Amino acid sequence: MHRHMRSYLLIIALVFATGAEAQSYADLRDSLEVAVSQLRRFPNNINLRLNKASWNMLLEQWDYAKEEYDWILERDPKNVAALYYRAYIYEKQHKYKFARKDYETMLSIVPDHFNGQLGFALLCQKDMRYSEAMDRINILIEQYPDSAVAYAARAGLEAERGLNEVAEYDFSEAMRLDPSCSDYILNRADIRLKMGRKKEAREDLDRAVLAGVPRPALSEMYARCKE
Repeated sequence: MHRHMRSYLLIIALVFATGAEAQSYADLRDSLEVAVSQLRRFPNNINLRLNKASWNMLLEQWDYAKEEYDWILERDPKNVAALYYRAYIYEKQHKYKFARKDYETMLSIVPDHFNGQLGFALLCQKDMRYSEAMDRINILIEQYPDSAVAYAARAGLEAERGLNEVAEYDFSEAMRLDPSCSDYILNRADIRLKMGRKKEAREDLDRAVLAGVPRPALSEMYARCKE
Protein backbone atom coordinates (compact mmCIF):
# COMPACT_ATOMS: atom_id res chain seq x y z
CA MET A 1 0.00 0.00 0.00
CA HIS A 2 1.12 3.54 -0.68
CA ARG A 3 3.26 4.66 2.23
CA HIS A 4 1.00 7.61 3.01
CA MET A 5 -2.29 5.72 2.75
CA ARG A 6 -2.42 4.24 6.22
CA SER A 7 -1.55 7.47 8.05
CA TYR A 8 -4.04 9.29 5.81
CA LEU A 9 -6.83 6.94 6.86
CA LEU A 10 -5.99 7.39 10.53
CA ILE A 11 -6.04 11.17 10.29
CA ILE A 12 -9.39 11.12 8.47
CA ALA A 13 -10.87 8.86 11.14
CA LEU A 14 -9.59 11.05 13.94
CA VAL A 15 -10.84 14.22 12.26
CA PHE A 16 -14.34 12.77 12.25
CA ALA A 17 -13.94 11.62 15.85
CA THR A 18 -12.69 14.92 17.24
CA GLY A 19 -13.87 17.61 14.85
CA ALA A 20 -10.22 18.58 14.41
CA GLU A 21 -8.76 20.11 11.30
CA ALA A 22 -5.14 20.04 10.16
CA GLN A 23 -3.11 21.61 12.94
CA SER A 24 0.51 22.24 13.77
CA TYR A 25 2.32 20.27 16.45
CA ALA A 26 1.99 23.23 18.84
CA ASP A 27 -1.75 23.44 18.18
CA LEU A 28 -2.12 19.72 18.87
CA ARG A 29 -0.21 20.08 22.13
CA ASP A 30 -2.47 22.97 23.15
CA SER A 31 -5.57 20.92 22.35
CA LEU A 32 -4.20 18.03 24.39
CA GLU A 33 -3.60 20.33 27.38
CA VAL A 34 -7.21 21.52 27.17
CA ALA A 35 -8.41 17.90 27.10
CA VAL A 36 -6.23 17.01 30.11
CA SER A 37 -7.58 20.00 32.03
CA GLN A 38 -11.17 18.99 31.32
CA LEU A 39 -10.44 15.42 32.36
CA ARG A 40 -9.08 16.56 35.72
CA ARG A 41 -12.49 18.05 36.45
CA PHE A 42 -14.48 15.08 35.17
CA PRO A 43 -12.19 12.02 35.42
CA ASN A 44 -14.96 9.48 34.85
CA ASN A 45 -16.29 11.02 31.66
CA ILE A 46 -15.75 8.51 28.84
CA ASN A 47 -16.25 11.05 26.05
CA LEU A 48 -13.55 13.29 27.52
CA ARG A 49 -11.18 10.32 27.73
CA LEU A 50 -11.90 9.47 24.10
CA ASN A 51 -11.19 13.07 23.20
CA LYS A 52 -7.88 13.12 25.08
CA ALA A 53 -6.86 9.79 23.56
CA SER A 54 -7.54 11.14 20.06
CA TRP A 55 -5.06 13.97 20.65
CA ASN A 56 -2.56 11.48 22.03
CA MET A 57 -3.01 9.48 18.83
CA LEU A 58 -2.48 12.47 16.55
CA LEU A 59 0.71 13.24 18.50
CA GLU A 60 1.71 9.57 18.17
CA GLN A 61 1.73 9.14 21.94
CA TRP A 62 0.63 5.55 21.60
CA ASP A 63 1.13 4.39 25.19
CA TYR A 64 -0.81 7.31 26.66
CA ALA A 65 -3.65 6.75 24.21
CA LYS A 66 -3.73 3.04 24.98
CA GLU A 67 -4.00 3.76 28.71
CA GLU A 68 -7.15 5.77 28.02
CA TYR A 69 -8.67 3.06 25.81
CA ASP A 70 -7.82 0.39 28.40
CA TRP A 71 -9.58 2.46 31.08
CA ILE A 72 -12.66 2.91 28.88
CA LEU A 73 -12.90 -0.74 27.85
CA GLU A 74 -12.63 -1.94 31.44
CA ARG A 75 -15.85 -0.02 32.09
CA ASP A 76 -17.48 -0.25 28.67
CA PRO A 77 -16.24 -3.39 26.87
CA LYS A 78 -18.37 -2.68 23.81
CA ASN A 79 -17.14 0.85 23.17
CA VAL A 80 -16.59 0.76 19.42
CA ALA A 81 -14.30 3.80 19.19
CA ALA A 82 -12.00 2.52 21.93
CA LEU A 83 -11.82 -0.94 20.34
CA TYR A 84 -11.05 0.48 16.91
CA TYR A 85 -8.29 2.85 17.99
CA ARG A 86 -6.74 0.40 20.45
CA ALA A 87 -6.56 -2.14 17.62
CA TYR A 88 -4.68 0.45 15.59
CA ILE A 89 -2.25 1.01 18.47
CA TYR A 90 -1.66 -2.73 18.88
CA GLU A 91 -0.91 -2.88 15.18
CA LYS A 92 1.62 -0.04 15.48
CA GLN A 93 3.25 -2.02 18.30
CA HIS A 94 3.27 -5.19 16.14
CA LYS A 95 0.95 -6.93 18.60
CA TYR A 96 -1.16 -8.39 15.83
CA LYS A 97 -2.88 -11.02 17.97
CA PHE A 98 -4.30 -8.35 20.29
CA ALA A 99 -5.21 -6.07 17.39
CA ARG A 100 -7.09 -8.92 15.73
CA LYS A 101 -9.07 -9.58 18.91
CA ASP A 102 -10.12 -5.93 19.17
CA TYR A 103 -11.15 -5.78 15.51
CA GLU A 104 -13.14 -9.00 15.85
CA THR A 105 -14.92 -7.70 18.95
CA MET A 106 -15.66 -4.36 17.32
CA LEU A 107 -17.00 -5.91 14.11
CA SER A 108 -19.20 -8.29 16.10
CA ILE A 109 -20.90 -5.15 17.43
CA VAL A 110 -20.90 -3.09 14.20
CA PRO A 111 -20.35 -5.53 11.29
CA ASP A 112 -20.52 -2.89 8.54
CA HIS A 113 -18.07 -0.42 10.14
CA PHE A 114 -16.06 0.82 7.14
CA ASN A 115 -12.82 1.81 8.89
CA GLY A 116 -12.95 -1.27 11.09
CA GLN A 117 -13.24 -3.62 8.13
CA LEU A 118 -10.52 -1.77 6.27
CA GLY A 119 -8.21 -1.75 9.28
CA PHE A 120 -8.76 -5.48 9.80
CA ALA A 121 -7.94 -6.23 6.15
CA LEU A 122 -4.72 -4.21 6.36
CA LEU A 123 -3.81 -5.96 9.61
CA CYS A 124 -4.22 -9.34 7.88
CA GLN A 125 -1.87 -8.18 5.14
CA LYS A 126 0.76 -7.15 7.70
CA ASP A 127 0.31 -10.47 9.48
CA MET A 128 0.91 -12.24 6.14
CA ARG A 129 -2.64 -13.60 6.02
CA TYR A 130 -2.89 -12.61 2.38
CA SER A 131 -5.97 -14.61 1.39
CA GLU A 132 -7.94 -13.32 4.37
CA ALA A 133 -6.82 -9.76 3.67
CA MET A 134 -8.07 -9.95 0.09
CA ASP A 135 -11.31 -11.64 1.11
CA ARG A 136 -12.02 -8.89 3.62
CA ILE A 137 -11.25 -6.06 1.21
CA ASN A 138 -13.41 -7.69 -1.49
CA ILE A 139 -16.33 -7.84 0.94
CA LEU A 140 -15.74 -4.19 1.81
CA ILE A 141 -15.92 -3.18 -1.86
CA GLU A 142 -19.13 -5.18 -2.29
CA GLN A 143 -20.62 -3.24 0.62
CA TYR A 144 -19.20 0.14 -0.45
CA PRO A 145 -18.91 0.03 -4.27
CA ASP A 146 -18.64 3.83 -4.48
CA SER A 147 -15.71 4.10 -2.09
CA ALA A 148 -12.49 5.31 -3.72
CA VAL A 149 -10.60 4.49 -0.52
CA ALA A 150 -11.71 0.85 -0.66
CA TYR A 151 -10.52 0.44 -4.25
CA ALA A 152 -7.22 2.17 -3.46
CA ALA A 153 -6.72 -0.07 -0.45
CA ARG A 154 -7.26 -3.19 -2.57
CA ALA A 155 -4.89 -1.81 -5.19
CA GLY A 156 -2.27 -1.33 -2.49
CA LEU A 157 -2.63 -4.96 -1.39
CA GLU A 158 -2.36 -6.13 -4.98
CA ALA A 159 0.66 -3.94 -5.70
CA GLU A 160 2.52 -5.31 -2.68
CA ARG A 161 2.06 -8.80 -4.10
CA GLY A 162 3.23 -7.78 -7.57
CA LEU A 163 -0.24 -8.03 -9.14
CA ASN A 164 0.34 -4.90 -11.20
CA GLU A 165 -2.41 -5.24 -13.80
CA VAL A 166 -5.24 -5.60 -11.31
CA ALA A 167 -3.65 -2.94 -9.09
CA GLU A 168 -3.65 -0.54 -12.04
CA TYR A 169 -7.35 -1.26 -12.62
CA ASP A 170 -8.24 -0.61 -8.97
CA PHE A 171 -6.25 2.63 -8.81
CA SER A 172 -8.09 3.68 -11.99
CA GLU A 173 -11.41 2.95 -10.27
CA ALA A 174 -10.29 4.97 -7.23
CA MET A 175 -9.40 7.87 -9.55
CA ARG A 176 -12.78 7.62 -11.27
CA LEU A 177 -14.55 7.85 -7.93
CA ASP A 178 -12.27 10.59 -6.56
CA PRO A 179 -10.48 12.39 -9.41
CA SER A 180 -9.01 15.02 -7.07
CA CYS A 181 -6.83 12.64 -5.03
CA SER A 182 -3.24 12.95 -6.30
CA ASP A 183 -2.14 9.91 -4.26
CA TYR A 184 -4.21 7.64 -6.50
CA ILE A 185 -2.74 9.22 -9.63
CA LEU A 186 0.83 8.82 -8.38
CA ASN A 187 0.25 5.24 -7.33
CA ARG A 188 -1.06 4.39 -10.79
CA ALA A 189 1.92 6.14 -12.36
CA ASP A 190 4.25 4.03 -10.23
CA ILE A 191 2.46 0.84 -11.24
CA ARG A 192 2.66 1.81 -14.91
CA LEU A 193 6.39 2.46 -14.59
CA LYS A 194 6.84 -1.00 -13.11
CA MET A 195 4.97 -2.40 -16.11
CA GLY A 196 7.22 -0.48 -18.53
CA ARG A 197 4.39 1.76 -19.76
CA LYS A 198 6.36 4.98 -19.52
CA LYS A 199 4.24 7.14 -21.81
CA GLU A 200 1.08 6.46 -19.79
CA ALA A 201 3.01 6.94 -16.53
CA ARG A 202 4.19 10.33 -17.73
CA GLU A 203 0.60 11.27 -18.57
CA ASP A 204 -0.34 10.42 -14.99
CA LEU A 205 2.51 12.57 -13.66
CA ASP A 206 1.36 15.48 -15.82
CA ARG A 207 -2.13 14.95 -14.47
CA ALA A 208 -0.80 15.05 -10.91
CA VAL A 209 0.96 18.34 -11.63
CA LEU A 210 -2.30 19.79 -12.97
CA ALA A 211 -3.94 18.58 -9.74
CA GLY A 212 -1.48 20.67 -7.72
CA VAL A 213 1.50 18.42 -7.01
CA PRO A 214 4.73 20.46 -7.42
CA ARG A 215 6.60 19.23 -10.49
CA PRO A 216 10.03 19.27 -8.72
CA ALA A 217 8.63 16.79 -6.18
CA LEU A 218 8.10 14.33 -9.04
CA SER A 219 11.53 14.72 -10.66
CA GLU A 220 12.59 11.18 -9.73
CA MET A 221 9.47 9.67 -11.28
CA TYR A 222 9.82 11.81 -14.39
CA ALA A 223 13.41 10.57 -14.70
CA ARG A 224 12.17 6.98 -14.58
CA CYS A 225 9.94 7.76 -17.55
CA LYS A 226 13.08 8.53 -19.61
CA GLU A 227 15.15 5.51 -18.63
